[in-house]
Amino acid sequence: MKNSSSIQAQFGAHLKKLRLQSGLSQEAFADKCGLDRTYVSGIERGVRNPTLEVIGVLAKGLGMDIKELFSFERLV
Repeated sequence: MKNSSSIQAQFGAHLKKLRLQSGLSQEAFADKCGLDRTYVSGIERGVRNPTLEVIGVLAKGLGMDIKELFSFERLV
């Protein structure tokens, strides 16, 4: 994994937190979004860099606006 302060890692950790708060397993969330579970896993671990289109799909899968996916404190 990239260093823990990378924006990818922070975005992934925030996505995982939101997914868990929604009560969704990784597999259920991936299915809901039409994505592969391993791809979602990579995003959550900060090793995959999702496109804007995928970010929109993730937000829709969680039932929220895209801006809510970016509502986290960025650590430098």
